[in-house]
Amino acid sequence: MSADPKKPGNGAGAAAGGGRGFGAKLNHYLYSGEKKHVAAGIAIIGVLFGVPWYLMNQGSKHRSHQDYMEKADKARSERLSAGSSTAR
Repeated sequence: MSADPKKPGNGAGAAAGGGRGFGAKLNHYLYSGEKKHVAAGIAIIGVLFGVPWYLMNQGSKHRSHQDYMEKADKARSERLSAGSSTAR
């Protein structure tokens, strides 16, 4: 027999979710694998990544690479033509 006193509960202590405190509850939710905890985790991750994605794409027109290249070529040709006329 051991002389160590055992804690009440499942014998694993506070780290297994049997104890008190925020950390123990968080560990229980993270590692339990219960369907409701998994669904809540997926929802939280979806919100964390979905809200910034929505805000970044809100009201902006998606342009193709070709659109950017045409805009850059136009700006480059304007810059070159303006530079050659002022150099004289």
